[in-house]
Amino acid sequence: MNNSFLSRLTPKEPKFFPILKEMADVMLVASDLIIECMENADHETAIEYYKKIKEQEKAGDVLSTKIFDELNTTFITPFDREDIHHLANRLDDVTDRINSCAKKLVLYNPKQMPKSSVDLARELKAGVVCIGKAVDELNVIKKSSVKIKEYCKELHDMENRADDVFEHFLIDLFENEKDAVEVIKVKEIMAELEKATDVAEQVGKIIQTIIVKYA
Repeated sequence: MNNSFLSRLTPKEPKFFPILKEMADVMLVASDLIIECMENADHETAIEYYKKIKEQEKAGDVLSTKIFDELNTTFITPFDREDIHHLANRLDDVTDRINSCAKKLVLYNPKQMPKSSVDLARELKAGVVCIGKAVDELNVIKKSSVKIKEYCKELHDMENRADDVFEHFLIDLFENEKDAVEVIKVKEIMAELEKATDVAEQVGKIIQTIIVKYA
């Protein structure tokens, strides 16, 4: 049966996995940059980091478009087209949120970012690392889903920790910051970073859907 018409159409080396891996790598670079940006949040430095993060955001857009083009030209895909497209979009959304956070940091130019901004950025990176590991396992998900399930759980745990960091940040902000304008600026920047952790967890949920269908 290996010479059947269907088997000849089946890609021997699915092209989608390497592209998804590239998207995860782009996220990882962006997450490292936003940590460094928060650690060195003076305006001039923030501008330079935003430029670097913007480059990653553009790279992610190119890869997302590549996934879409491949879906339109590939007869047989390793998973449902909708799942692949949804996963690629969410991977790109994480990088987009990081870029949006850096952009707001530059535009709003707060007097000082709280230490919790670095803590939140590090939680995000922990989630991005989990996503990279999970993406690495996608091509063997039909053989074993044990590791990928663990990574999805880690993503969920990361999002819970990130929520805690954000909530404590809000409590401290409203108790101690007397400048209303600064409250708005810092809250908006931190909210964008927190949304990035939410989207990272959504990636895990999409992967869990794929597990249910194929593992």
